[in-house]
Amino acid sequence: MQPEDKTQEIEETAERLQVIGSSILRAARDELYLGMRFLDVALSSFSYQMDGSIHGFGTDGRVIYFQPQMLGGLYKENRILVNRGYLHMVFHCIFRHFVWRGTDSNINASYSAGDNAAVGQQESLECGWMPENISKTDNGDNSVTTIEERLRDLSCDIAVEHIIDGMNYRSIRFSRSLLRRETYRLLEKEGKTLNAQRVYKILSGWNLSEKDFTNLEQEFHIDDHKYWECKRPDQKPNPMLSRKWGEINDGIETDLETFSQEAGERDGDFLEQIKTENRSRYDYREFLRKFAVFHEELAVDDDSFDYNFYTYGLRLYGNMPLIEPLESKEVKKVEEFVIVIDTSMSCSGELVRRFLEETYGVLSENESFFTKINVHIIQCDEKVHTDKKITSQKEMKAYMEHLELYGDGGTDFRPAFEWVDKLLEQHEFHNLKGLIYFTDGFGIYPQKMPPYKTAFVFMQDNYRDVDVPVWAMKLILDKDDLGEPDRQ
Repeated sequence: MQPEDKTQEIEETAERLQVIGSSILRAARDELYLGMRFLDVALSSFSYQMDGSIHGFGTDGRVIYFQPQMLGGLYKENRILVNRGYLHMVFHCIFRHFVWRGTDSNINASYSAGDNAAVGQQESLECGWMPENISKTDNGDNSVTTIEERLRDLSCDIAVEHIIDGMNYRSIRFSRSLLRRETYRLLEKEGKTLNAQRVYKILSGWNLSEKDFTNLEQEFHIDDHKYWECKRPDQKPNPMLSRKWGEINDGIETDLETFSQEAGERDGDFLEQIKTENRSRYDYREFLRKFAVFHEELAVDDDSFDYNFYTYGLRLYGNMPLIEPLESKEVKKVEEFVIVIDTSMSCSGELVRRFLEETYGVLSENESFFTKINVHIIQCDEKVHTDKKITSQKEMKAYMEHLELYGDGGTDFRPAFEWVDKLLEQHEFHNLKGLIYFTDGFGIYPQKMPPYKTAFVFMQDNYRDVDVPVWAMKLILDKDDLGEPDRQ
């Protein structure tokens, strides 16, 4: 056989394998869609590409890569395994596990529809679980997987499989092993939603041996994570990809609200679980930046002049730079907003204080707020009791030190909005960006959408799926999000 003939044969074989693998994945996609139409956009968000180096299949959020022999073997064994694998990868993307770097902050932070926040702001977390009997893994390609990476991968896989195993669809129904059932039982003792961050935190305290850890990895390993953004520190983050999946996430939540009435008894438990996961906690500090505006502030604009000329003038003339830097620059920070505190009987005073302390912590960050601000803190139950205007960090600190809550009646959100409307009429605000309402959610909402962004903030422990108006944002916080109360 001539070399060119052999090359052609290899190319034809590769093309044939590409077609077969793509057909298998499309069949899995279509079968999943028949039962889970609320996932239509998510299921159809991938192209398919053969990759001989990948273990089975995996995704980077855009492409599903597959090893044709492994994929074909899995399909021959049981096509349900392919369906589950496809859905497994979809859920990784929906919850943006591909950008999570093992932190305890939420990977979904700041990605609601239309949000232009940057990606990759997560901070590294030192894992408190570092037993010596758990080793690093040599991948055989000059790379090493650390303990934290293994734990992160396992946590993501367990979180996704727990969701899938809770769904009641023929296309993904598969018997659960004893190890899997026991793992779920132990994790569920926490009484919390088993998202990746929660699983990560729980597993960190289990003091697993290498054998037990490996057994869990083998049990829950479904897909190859090699193409995840967090696996490639040298790769520039792609905010558009995360924003895309954030918008898909929002769309799924809306569809779930619609389909839940039809699906109801058959898979209501799953729907509640996925809805809770979709509303998992945000980084509150990042969330507050949704209310930022562009404005000029006095500061040295480091990007507007050339330091070479500047320092040359100082060297040449002693005290006379050739080019003076601009004294102002346009920055995006929070300038004006309203905080409303629900002081009804159902709201804990301690949580209110911690919420305000966290807000003050953000206020104290120079990169978050302008030097001069206009913040109104309103206390309201069935009526407005107090309205404190804050114009500086100093005033905010004084308010925190002498905080006193007023009101213990029922909850009615309307008086606070009416109060803010009057402030707008009185020109108290020049560019009010938004209002944040800290509450338990049980109250009467305004029917009319206000001319500014509105967010209702709930605590995870007290939250129930309340009918927040479609024009308002929802933020669900865990006690951990607010940190420890400041007792000083």
